[in-house]
Amino acid sequence: MATYSVEPIRENLHGTFSREFPPILTIEPGDTVVYRTLDAAWNIEPRNSAVPEDRPRKLEPRDPERDAGHCLDGPVAIRGAEPGMTLEVRVEEIKVGTWGWTVAGGWKSPENVRLSVDEAPEFMHLWALDQATLTGRNQNGHVVKLRSFMGVMGMPPNEAGSHPTAPPRVMGGNMDCKEIIAGTTLYLPIAVEEGLFSVGDGHALQGDGEVSTTAIECPMDRVVLRFDLRTDLPIKTPRLHTPEAWMTLGFNEDLDEASFLALDEMLSLMRDQHSLEYQEALALASLLVDLRVTQMVNGVRGVHAVLRHDALRTV
Repeated sequence: MATYSVEPIRENLHGTFSREFPPILTIEPGDTVVYRTLDAAWNIEPRNSAVPEDRPRKLEPRDPERDAGHCLDGPVAIRGAEPGMTLEVRVEEIKVGTWGWTVAGGWKSPENVRLSVDEAPEFMHLWALDQATLTGRNQNGHVVKLRSFMGVMGMPPNEAGSHPTAPPRVMGGNMDCKEIIAGTTLYLPIAVEEGLFSVGDGHALQGDGEVSTTAIECPMDRVVLRFDLRTDLPIKTPRLHTPEAWMTLGFNEDLDEASFLALDEMLSLMRDQHSLEYQEALALASLLVDLRVTQMVNGVRGVHAVLRHDALRTV
């Protein structure tokens, strides 16, 4: 099994999803890729002021259409990947950079309008990130414990043209799920030949919901992912196997529908793993499965259904 490195240089980056993007790298199933990433906003230096006009330098040049969204490394092709297969992504390691930022308000989004902060000045926390203690400290002296993950991990849909990075899809993308930490395995349905996987949008810390539209947005010094292909695991939406639980994700503009999509996939998982009928699984899910709002700020809402590994056993 081979290991490859991907650096955030101009030719390795893009800001939309497309099945037409040529891969920057082609790997075999079982191979590992070690990434270094910029923050989602293409910054190549930290912000040193909370004044919105005091912007850091960004990576240039950028195509206004191809690079319109989150800064992503990729795409990486997985040899042999075909539509209908499942991509298995094992998150081996995530190491944060040394700085990050979080904003609230200052622009018109449905959430900011609802909270009446759309016309207020943008508020920004500037974070110094300590890789040794896994803590972050802002300019006001607030200290938080870090729990880092990648906000965007996914592949393009099997549709022509470019597709924005903001909304999550069944092939993954901007899921903003705080549970995809090191030690987690992510399963994604493959829609296009060779998969064409991309990653970016480093988050040092985020709560369920990502309610201000940002986490601690940061570059990542090291993201280690191991890839494999599964032909024995047909899935309709992303799944996670974390150290604590199985999780299934649902996405839709309507939060209720996203909840039902996540639940339906969880019932399928319970049926397969515990030899349950659908209604039998539903009754047990009412006791054992938690539905959590993954994020509510990407236009397409996300919900993850959670079944702890110790929740159900047979004697």
